[in-house]
Amino acid sequence: MKGFKEPSHQDRIAAASKAKNKVLAKLKAVPKPDEAELAAMAARREQREAKAEAKRAAAREARLEKQRLAQEKRAAAKQERAKTDAPKRSEAELKAARDARYAARKARK
Repeated sequence: MKGFKEPSHQDRIAAASKAKNKVLAKLKAVPKPDEAELAAMAARREQREAKAEAKRAAAREARLEKQRLAQEKRAAAKQERAKTDAPKRSEAELKAARDARYAARKARK
């Protein structure tokens, strides 16, 4: 029984060259698309890209509108809180209240 003979470097190079030539011949056999087909493909691609851009723009507008509405809602809530908060007291009223607390503390001692 003969033993396995490992292919030499030259054999491997020749086999690779044959495979490469076979693939190149197969690629050259593929017919080239004509100009009308290329133009149609480009038009479909542009249409698809325009549709995607319109979709992104609509989503962006919706997001901005949602943010604007939320901001308006927060501003309205802030104004409502400002209306319901206790009215601002003058400096004289604040001083009188402070003096009353001080007098009460002194009276306890």
